[in-house]
Amino acid sequence: MKKVLVLMLAVIVLFACNSTSQKKETIQENNTMKQKAEEFVPFALKTDLNVLTEKEKQMLPLLFDAAKIMEEIYWKEAFGEKDNLFNEDLDEYTRKFLQINYGPWERLNNNEPFLPKYGKKPAGANFYPADLTKEEFKGWDNENKTSLYTMIRRGEDRELIAIPYHDFFEEETQKAADLILQAAELAEEEGLKNYLLKRAEALLTDEYFESDVAWMEMKNNTIDFIVGPIENYEDQLFGYKAAHESFILIKDKGWSEKLTKFAALLPGLQKALPCEQVYKDETPGIDSDMNVYDAIFYAGDCNAGSKTIAINLPNDEVVRETKGSRKLQLKNSMQAKFDKILVPISDLLIAEDQRKHVKFDAFFENTMFHEVAHGLGLGNTTDKSTTVREALKDTYTSIEEGKADILGLWCVYKLNEMGELGEKDMMDNFVTFMAGIFRSVRFGAASAHGKANMMRFYYFQETGAFERDADTGTYRVNFEKMKEAMLSLSETILKIQGDGDYEAAKSLIVEKGFIREELQKDLIRIGDAGIPRDIVFEQGPEVLGL
Repeated sequence: MKKVLVLMLAVIVLFACNSTSQKKETIQENNTMKQKAEEFVPFALKTDLNVLTEKEKQMLPLLFDAAKIMEEIYWKEAFGEKDNLFNEDLDEYTRKFLQINYGPWERLNNNEPFLPKYGKKPAGANFYPADLTKEEFKGWDNENKTSLYTMIRRGEDRELIAIPYHDFFEEETQKAADLILQAAELAEEEGLKNYLLKRAEALLTDEYFESDVAWMEMKNNTIDFIVGPIENYEDQLFGYKAAHESFILIKDKGWSEKLTKFAALLPGLQKALPCEQVYKDETPGIDSDMNVYDAIFYAGDCNAGSKTIAINLPNDEVVRETKGSRKLQLKNSMQAKFDKILVPISDLLIAEDQRKHVKFDAFFENTMFHEVAHGLGLGNTTDKSTTVREALKDTYTSIEEGKADILGLWCVYKLNEMGELGEKDMMDNFVTFMAGIFRSVRFGAASAHGKANMMRFYYFQETGAFERDADTGTYRVNFEKMKEAMLSLSETILKIQGDGDYEAAKSLIVEKGFIREELQKDLIRIGDAGIPRDIVFEQGPEVLGL
């Protein structure tokens, strides 16, 4: 009897220990998730709606509803059906983090899974079958397989099939198109009305050229509405598939007027690029324009992980070559990142006597001309055999973002040299640019922007563009060496793109597109200081008081 009692007592103690251990693990997991979720600081997307007419205000609820449908589609592209994911017994912080990442993989941490039951994120997200290999795809004879607008699935016989977006997402795209058509009926500005009509049609056909042209031609609109499958960052298997997203924007006409003159300077900047003539032998469209906006809604791809603060569209090389592109600066989002993230990082990592050079105007210029730089260089390889995007395949987005970053800084330098920027100290832009690397490199190796920043960071380090003080752990910019590095890196990337040199692009990413130990320690210091990793939006009709 005594032995039985002892055995029962041992079982009870063991159960209690296991229970206590499980509770501790649960508490630890919850605290970790709370910390991760709170790295994204809330920011309310608001603006003065008094600049809108009554009919424009009536348009907004329709546009919000259409944008939310892009959110639904993007979930299916990035993860799949999300209902089962959120039906699990999850705490509020895990739910919040799932919403930020659009799935159980941490976008700003190399897409590492943060829920135990999920493995590695498929490189092709949900655009392709999970078991698809590159070899099988390459050997598949189908003219639509590389289309931006097809989902790849397996048929009943396990053979691959390409399903157009407008068929795969038929119910969603029809609802969105109907809402956009209703908004078009309220549009008073003819350019906006024409664009909305054509965009609604495009969603139903996957033919976006006419609506891209219409978007380029509208000039006097106060509301801007970007909607549809646009960027291909989510497809990290091949870089072929475009993901759905939407922005609702309100133009700041005062700030926009200040930028008008820069659009006319694009052809001159193209001619002056720091590279051989063969790598700049295209003429950017003369209809390019630049405007400043307050964002009031983000949906889908642009809202996943790190938040976009500037836009350069359309991506269609034919439209860009004939009509140019539009550069949209999202001032309220940009100001939030500067105040809440960039300034605190600078106070921690930039040499004390150089912190005075970290300024919002320089951050705005660097960001604005990043978008300008997307339209510079070549859209097609020098031998005209293919587009740069097609030639560089899965490396394209990282190389293109790297080009835009470094050429954007060069644009500011060149325009300042030409006397187009008034009285300014380029050191402001150089130091702010350096601080910006630390902000963006926290996006991790899974992000095209993150890889681009890492490549540039190590290129700068190798060329002496900055020095790190081991005692203070701060960084000091060397003006002349950064200028030289800016010119040489610009030339290198323009050549890679023009040659369509996939191997050189891959080599650059492999050699420099990751975080090494010393930099990782500094990024840990940023996290330990409680500096937000990025922002998360409070947004929607309720936030605007609609």
